[in-house]
Amino acid sequence: MTYTYTWADAEQSALLRDDGASIPTDPANRDYAEFLASNETAADYVAPPAPPALTAEQKLEAAGLTVTELRELLNLN
Repeated sequence: MTYTYTWADAEQSALLRDDGASIPTDPANRDYAEFLASNETAADYVAPPAPPALTAEQKLEAAGLTVTELRELLNLN
């Protein structure tokens, strides 16, 4: 069977195979040894985009606080 591979990270410590397998770059790993023997190449790693910055309100919500609760904690009433 022929697979398509992509590097899982910039350090090339693992491969992602198109069937969903994550393969560590360990010569003792059977799947990695098969990759090396196949003379296949792996597509370059592409970092995912950075998540959008959270607003102050979203940060408070993630912390489980309301604006009123934060004001109370900071004694800003």
